[in-house]
Amino acid sequence: MQTYNPENFTIQCAKEQTYEKFYETEIALRKQLKYPPFCDIMVVNFNSEDETEIQSISNWMQETLKKTLNQEQFRVFRATPAPIDKIQNRYRYRIIIKGKMTKEANQILNKVLKEVYSKNLKTTRVTIDVNPNSMM
Repeated sequence: MQTYNPENFTIQCAKEQTYEKFYETEIALRKQLKYPPFCDIMVVNFNSEDETEIQSISNWMQETLKKTLNQEQFRVFRATPAPIDKIQNRYRYRIIIKGKMTKEANQILNKVLKEVYSKNLKTTRVTIDVNPNSMM
């Protein structure tokens, strides 16, 4: 294995084959930070040829989700450009939401998504990914 950081806790646990130590540390950290499996992470992805349109709709959706999702159960982060903010002349934005995905939350997300598509956007597409494998 090659690494720039051989002293990293995860690398050390792998080297020493101390699964239990790694698990106990990782699960405590995930609980403290409210990461899966203690909550769900939902990523609302936007992509568009029109930068003004994508900024407008992502900001609108973020404000709408903040108002409609229970603020004690969900944390809605600000709409921001994705880590790779443009691919093939399409701008990319995203909103990250942390909380437990329930039937009620699913209904709210679907309702807001329908509202977005009822706006007849020219080039913007919106998708929602629950517990994505990659955050890129």
